[in-house]
Amino acid sequence: MHVNHTLPTSVSVPTPALRIVAVGFHGLRALLEELAPQYYATADVHILDKTYGDALADITALRRHPGVDAVVAAGSNGGFLRQNLDLPVVLVKVGGFDAMHALTKASRHSRRIALVTYGAVAPEVSHFNEVFGLQVVLRAYRTEQDAEVCVQELKYLGIEVVVAPGMVVDLARAYGLEGVLLYSQESVREAIEDAIEVARISRLELAKREKLGIILGQLKDGVVAVDLEERIEVVNASMEKILGQPAGQLMGQRLASVSPELSLQNTLRSGQAEVEQVQEVGGRTLVTTRLPVTEQGRYTGAVLVCQDQVMIQRLDRNLRARAQPRTARAKYLLSDIIGQSASIAQAKARALICAHSQSTVLIVGESGTGKELLAQGIHNAGSRRGQAFVAINCAAFPEALLESELFGYVEGAFTGSSRGGKTGLFEAAHRGTVFLDEIGEMPLSLQTRLLRVLQEKEVLRIGSTAPIPIDVRVVAATHQDLAARIQAGQFRSDLYYRLNVLSITLPPLRERREDLPLLAAHLKEKVARRLGHGKSVDDGVVDAIVAASQGYAWPGNIRELENLIERLAAFHGAAGMGAEAVALELQAIAPELAFCCTTPGNDLSNTSSSDDLRDSREAAELQRIQAALKECNGDRARAAEILGISRSTLWRKLKRAGAQA
Repeated sequence: MHVNHTLPTSVSVPTPALRIVAVGFHGLRALLEELAPQYYATADVHILDKTYGDALADITALRRHPGVDAVVAAGSNGGFLRQNLDLPVVLVKVGGFDAMHALTKASRHSRRIALVTYGAVAPEVSHFNEVFGLQVVLRAYRTEQDAEVCVQELKYLGIEVVVAPGMVVDLARAYGLEGVLLYSQESVREAIEDAIEVARISRLELAKREKLGIILGQLKDGVVAVDLEERIEVVNASMEKILGQPAGQLMGQRLASVSPELSLQNTLRSGQAEVEQVQEVGGRTLVTTRLPVTEQGRYTGAVLVCQDQVMIQRLDRNLRARAQPRTARAKYLLSDIIGQSASIAQAKARALICAHSQSTVLIVGESGTGKELLAQGIHNAGSRRGQAFVAINCAAFPEALLESELFGYVEGAFTGSSRGGKTGLFEAAHRGTVFLDEIGEMPLSLQTRLLRVLQEKEVLRIGSTAPIPIDVRVVAATHQDLAARIQAGQFRSDLYYRLNVLSITLPPLRERREDLPLLAAHLKEKVARRLGHGKSVDDGVVDAIVAASQGYAWPGNIRELENLIERLAAFHGAAGMGAEAVALELQAIAPELAFCCTTPGNDLSNTSSSDDLRDSREAAELQRIQAALKECNGDRARAAEILGISRSTLWRKLKRAGAQA
């Protein structure tokens, strides 16, 4: 269906007047000509002085231009037009008043009267004739031949006046009888007004059908509607392509004869809906829905909707991509990784190579070395930039919660599940990247499910049996020796080999001490921006940290350095402090650095042996952990957050120090 988009929306296009064709001749035509001008404001009444085939031909021509909305006719002529036109044909009805009026008029000419009607004699007329003893001869006809035979019989019976429709009146007069038209002005007026109302309703229905056609024409889904005999009544452009025929050829055909696979016969018989059935039709995979159509409480047909599987998958991908929260994005680039040391330069170069591949990446490095920052940099340097980057720490969730977070669940999968279910992180990251931090802490049962996701490229929600295809890249990270965990039976070897396709090792801070000044300067600015309110850290304090920590192992790596600088910014860091004041401040604020803090006259070459240094570092570390736990009233999760380490790392350090875990 063509839609004209050239008209300005502000222009109102007038609706053409209703077009009524009134068919009649002789007496009926005179009544029509008298009444037609009265309806000029609402309808154009065109009077046609033709019968049967001639009338049909003229009406067919008028339908092409300027158009016809309804037809008014009478007698056998009207019956013929009703059978041969798919337009509303309103017949001039004969009421009891019309018959009595015409018989009264006929009685002025003679008492030998006959009443001839089309179709059948009305029972009330027969009853009236008997009760009042009018002795009127009653006859009926259906065809022109019937009418002529009837008139001949009446003449033979000695009838002198015939009351009848126009055609019979003409025949009567042709045989020498008096003819009186049966129709009154009121019955003709009623027929015209009925035709106008029918035409108005038809116009409204046509407008609705055209609007529906426009809507259906814009749908990508194929739609076809049938009647109770499965004959096609409505079909849109998408369904034309599926069925391989234009709408003009499809209308009126049985759907089963056009496409047996798409038949609606079962739906018409059962009245039951069939929703989202997968079918192969003409080499295409379609998702079909069959629905019965009910109008005013009764079945009137059925409708079939066909969706292309490829289009559904494309739409699903787009929806899942758009449904991502804005926070599920990678913020950092590889250029955001601070450092000029050879080890960090090598890690960044390997990351760039990984970014140009779609293979799984395994990042190995101690806690706090920047594994997630590197993963984000890989994501943003690759073809999936702009898509979702979803990160999860596998050590931060209990097993049951981690499973639902990763894979999602359907509604009712377990007690307390959210209404409508939940999208897992793998689905949420569709077309993007999933970063699995602390992968070594993942429970064995979930390792099996993760392996399937990596192998099959599909995810199965908890409580569901329908796998969902996904397109994600996985970047995993760990601070543990996965080979040792495999030997201990704590990690699946097949998952390890699937993850360790491309690998990068991030060096700890103690192996890239030359980057410490750059890192400290960058983190100082970062911390200042985060704290706001004019907070800052004096350059001399930062310099002192760098100098004092040359022998420090930095077990928390860059995260520990950032936390230390933030601690200084929060509590101290006033400008203008001398070197000795800085040393005292550091001893108070960062006791873990105190053993190697430089003061005038001190030399780092005079430090203790490596064993003494390690013992001192561990003692300082334990002291710091205990202080954090005290500050948090024993809340290990909060203490780990303050210290910049994971809860599992905190647990290990306490256990190693001999504290109660």
